[in-house]
Amino acid sequence: MAAAIHRSHPYEEPAYDFFALKNKVNSVGSGMIGELAAPMGKQEFLQHVKAAFNCGGIRYADFPRETIQKVAWCGGAGSFLTGSALRAGADAFVTGDITYHKYFDSEDRLLLLDIGHYESEQFTSQLLSDYLKKKFVNFAVHLSDIKTNPVNYF
Repeated sequence: MAAAIHRSHPYEEPAYDFFALKNKVNSVGSGMIGELAAPMGKQEFLQHVKAAFNCGGIRYADFPRETIQKVAWCGGAGSFLTGSALRAGADAFVTGDITYHKYFDSEDRLLLLDIGHYESEQFTSQLLSDYLKKKFVNFAVHLSDIKTNPVNYF
């Protein structure tokens, strides 16, 4: 990369620093997986998710089992993790922004839910606010009440 910088600036000495961005905690990344305290029926689980995330609707790819216990989740556009959710043995995967052909990735072995991008990330600002308040006690944190979801449901 340094050679490319020097080729782009042959007439002067450019200033630059390179820092390796490495994930030092291999168990941390995109998404989460866990188990419900008790199995839920599929319809009950769908209702629970819809209420918890205040979804205008849920698009989903069905699967033949009727109970859900192990749940994978990724806020935002997480369909790239469908294979990981399958390998982890999840019964359901909750995310947003699933495109048509990505629904086939569930292979009828996983209840794949698209609850909406905004809906899947809406609690992040509160989590960040709580973290900042804890780490920086003299730092004023104010969350806006303005909802920025451009998607409406009819």
